[in-house]
Amino acid sequence: MAIELSASFEVLDERFARLAFGNVHLEKLFTGCRWAEGPAWFAAGRYLVWSDIPNDRMLRWDETDGSVSVFRQPAMNTNGHTVDQQGRLVSCEHRGRCVSRTGHDGKRVVLADRFEGKRFNSPNDLVVKSDGSIWFSDPSYGIDSDYEGDAAPSELGECCVYRIDGDSGAVSRVASGFVQPNGLAFSPDEQWLYVADTGATHVANGPRHIRRFRVQEGGRTVAGGELWAECTAGLFDGFRVDVDGRVWTSAGDGVHCYAPDGALIGKVRVPETVANVCFGGPKLNRLFICATTSLYSVFLNTRGLRTSPPA
Repeated sequence: MAIELSASFEVLDERFARLAFGNVHLEKLFTGCRWAEGPAWFAAGRYLVWSDIPNDRMLRWDETDGSVSVFRQPAMNTNGHTVDQQGRLVSCEHRGRCVSRTGHDGKRVVLADRFEGKRFNSPNDLVVKSDGSIWFSDPSYGIDSDYEGDAAPSELGECCVYRIDGDSGAVSRVASGFVQPNGLAFSPDEQWLYVADTGATHVANGPRHIRRFRVQEGGRTVAGGELWAECTAGLFDGFRVDVDGRVWTSAGDGVHCYAPDGALIGKVRVPETVANVCFGGPKLNRLFICATTSLYSVFLNTRGLRTSPPA
């Protein structure tokens, strides 16, 4: 007899059933944000850092005792974060209009703030590739108003995806043709780059989908960009990929899980609109979920990709 799953899970395809545990529920770890975003897991310290963009702060949840404290404030209206291969925090800053890195000594260094002499719009989300390069999206959300950054005109006049070379620091534009590029992630073998477009926030009947690009030229450029998945509830925002290539993406009614073939196979139900997720915990089998005012988590029968050295 199959174990009945809790109301936290919605199975749309039997492939999803084995990813959920019958005795597991969604847990609320913290509330009190205005717009929670950009979770990043630090294995060595057993803590999670995430953004509360309108409150211009970064928060820190400690796995050892469940406490929450302010990691940084003011925080340049940071949005997405990740951890590089040296265990350093890499961040997208709305107000700084840049990608920055915080070293082990706590010092902040700007890695890139311009392309061809023009300031970025407001870097939103990012991913570190195995070669050390940093790939990030640059929509206009942080310059659209003073709520999540500083209102300003776009110097670039378009919203694209960029790459910072891990050796030289040179910036290149790797993908264009978006309305509002948002979350992004590589497949486990790094042969594919997935990019969300949340352009429906700015254009009537605009995009609310994920596109898939073929990585080429030794991992330095991409080609293609076909529609891979269309959001069925609200908008996709940030997402992560597990070790088997499934995409776990934010949506209006929770976290949607897509199989590598692009089929929606299940959902983690969340009572607030989800903005971003990341895998964490000692085994990387705990999905942390930033959803509007709150931080949630749920244990899954899969693991996230490791981007930094194990603790």
